[in-house]
Amino acid sequence: MKIYAISDLHLSTAVNKPMDIFGVNWQNYFDTVKADWQSKVEDGDVVLLPGDFSWAMRMEEALPDFALFADLKGQKVILRGNHDYWWNTISQVRANLPDSFYALQNDCLRFGDVLICGTRGWIIPEGEKADAEDTKIFLRENERLKLSLAAMQKMRKESDKVICMMHFPPFNVRREESEFTKLLVQYDIKTVVYGHLHGKDCRSDKLIKKFGIDFYLTSADLINFKLIEIF
Repeated sequence: MKIYAISDLHLSTAVNKPMDIFGVNWQNYFDTVKADWQSKVEDGDVVLLPGDFSWAMRMEEALPDFALFADLKGQKVILRGNHDYWWNTISQVRANLPDSFYALQNDCLRFGDVLICGTRGWIIPEGEKADAEDTKIFLRENERLKLSLAAMQKMRKESDKVICMMHFPPFNVRREESEFTKLLVQYDIKTVVYGHLHGKDCRSDKLIKKFGIDFYLTSADLINFKLIEIF
């Protein structure tokens, strides 16, 4: 079993939100994603999709985007991003997901000897200028990460490999320690996948090794619309 990841697909089958307004590299980008997927992923593999899956506003609008994956192999694990407005309650999301899709929220999923946990995350508040609403959301996401890590710890066996999925990077632009990274270290997480970052002007290292953790950036445009193999 192999684990792959790609985030920030921003699909828009049923809504008028074309991504090619952000650059020619986004033209027909899902064709590239699909071809690469078909060349790599087998039935027993897992593909992580950590956020910003669809521009849809409602679940029924997101379903055509999920349908794009109908003939693609592997188990798909999704996590809510800041633009996944279609994501309502977790029970409603799970009730409408197609076969082979799994949603992660405040819990942990097992695939063989691999455990997948995590949360969306948020902007890291910094100093006196931190926005009150951002701080509120950050603290809530920190609690959700605690819930997911605690659920993982109850399931964890000595031979298990653990991946934490987040949409936002768990650190600031200087990649400094945060409440998120403290929790990751506390629970002995060695692998994190995240996205959210876009464009040539962001710090776009595909792999960062820090705090004893491998952090994989998986935003679709920054990885040339090709799946990253985690292990």
